[in-house]
Amino acid sequence: MQKRLEQLPKLAQEALKENKKYFTNLRKRTPRNLDVVVQDLHNKEFEKTDCLDCGNCCKTTSPIFTDKDIERISKHLKMRVADFIKTYLERDSDDFMVLKTAPCSFLDESDNTCFIYDVRPKACAEYPHTDRRKFIQITDLTIANTFICPATYNIVEALKQRLPYEYNEKKRRK
Repeated sequence: MQKRLEQLPKLAQEALKENKKYFTNLRKRTPRNLDVVVQDLHNKEFEKTDCLDCGNCCKTTSPIFTDKDIERISKHLKMRVADFIKTYLERDSDDFMVLKTAPCSFLDESDNTCFIYDVRPKACAEYPHTDRRKFIQITDLTIANTFICPATYNIVEALKQRLPYEYNEKKRRK
């Protein structure tokens, strides 16, 4: 897995232009079954992928913490909300609450488990967001996640095979 993680940014960068073009085309004429196809690819990928073998998302990025997340986690940690925020969070340039540090403060790097897994932020629970409805709305996020998450990279590559660019071109010509 470590070798794959080292290769991932280069692979994602090499696919970036193609992925942007692919998703631009897909947005122009979105197949009705896109969410079903992506959900199927997500399920197949995560039958063979164990996030505990990787943990790269927790090691390199921060989720957005909603007010509900902050309240829930603070309560779980038996901390006042203000103390939790002061200790762990900061506002980013987009005015979202995110972790001050990477890797995540709640990650046990020895086995990639999460100390707050049962109350983790919604963004963590939904990551890498490849099983969402209205997938077409998060293609920019998905492309960004191909640089971080090997499963996302694999899902995008499989999607391009399942619904190739030519498929969309033929549909547009009709």
